[in-house]
Amino acid sequence: MPRYALKIEYDGTSFAGWQRQKDQPSVQQAVEDALARLEPAVPSIAAAGRTDAGVHAWGQVAHCEMSRDWDPFRLSEALNFHLKPMPVAIVALARIPDDFHARFSAVERRYEFRLISRRAPVVHDRGRVWQVGHALALAPMQAAATHLLGKHDFTTFRSSECQAKSPVKTLDELHIEEKEYPGGREFRFRLRARSFLHNQVRSFVGSLERVGAGAWTPDDLKAALEARDRAACGPVCPPQGLYLAGVGYEADPFL
Repeated sequence: MPRYALKIEYDGTSFAGWQRQKDQPSVQQAVEDALARLEPAVPSIAAAGRTDAGVHAWGQVAHCEMSRDWDPFRLSEALNFHLKPMPVAIVALARIPDDFHARFSAVERRYEFRLISRRAPVVHDRGRVWQVGHALALAPMQAAATHLLGKHDFTTFRSSECQAKSPVKTLDELHIEEKEYPGGREFRFRLRARSFLHNQVRSFVGSLERVGAGAWTPDDLKAALEARDRAACGPVCPPQGLYLAGVGYEADPFL
């Protein structure tokens, strides 16, 4: 059966996450229902990452198998037609080798988190950012972030529901930048690793926000990491500021 890779963009606000649920809407169900409009017997699709409820994506990758040999452009156009009016879009689609797997072939995952510091409520970005009403300092957050880079036991920043076999992961990048935002400031966190633990990014950002607010020092975050204790983690920030920005492979399937 011909296999295809799909690059998917979605607004996670109205979904209970990526993974199909029995009684709640999911992104996986939305895409699979669109595929079923084209071929009723399409098997379940697999994705690079199972984003949680409220989390968004600019570059989620999934793969599917079809019985017909579809032209990639026609298949993407047909899927986008059947996905309307849901906030889900196929932004790229390509025929791939039979041994390509969206999850197991991935060599890195990239996430971004948007944090807004502003007193007035956000309007146009509501549901798409995490907003705090106090000022944040960039330099202490950047200093604290260096302690998280590299290979560590990230038990402190791991959800109690995480199903990963080991808490040891390697964080390749954690870049924080500050930019102008109407009436306030935006802080953009960019993270890159082969894989992440459940709630790891949101746990990082929640703890780094405490550093930026002056409640923690960079050394406090280092001590939290070294504690290897979930109780040492700062507040886990809400999901709406988190985006799966992209997935990397040895050979980009969309080139």
